[in-house]
Amino acid sequence: MGSGTDVAKEAGGIVLMTSSLEGVLRALDLSKKTFQRIKLNLFWALIYNLIGIPVAAGLLSFAGVSLSPELAGLAMAFSSVSVLISSLLLNWTKIAGSAKNA
Repeated sequence: MGSGTDVAKEAGGIVLMTSSLEGVLRALDLSKKTFQRIKLNLFWALIYNLIGIPVAAGLLSFAGVSLSPELAGLAMAFSSVSVLISSLLLNWTKIAGSAKNA
């Protein structure tokens, strides 16, 4: 059977590792920026797929716009890499109340 602190850690949404309440503000700011980045990535993925899938399927071949399977695969790989890079940019995001950014 665990102690009261173990129960509190499991029940809490945020566990502070220091006695400062700044950690709550930092966690909320980080979660807000992460959610914004998720929405940005979903938006660009939607735009990318709305354009890329019809071109790759050959629906625009009557207008002379077509895409070879190799280029379509390269474009999908670029899409994944761009989402990864966009997500990694969160490492350089300024977080409110951070001692690192002060």
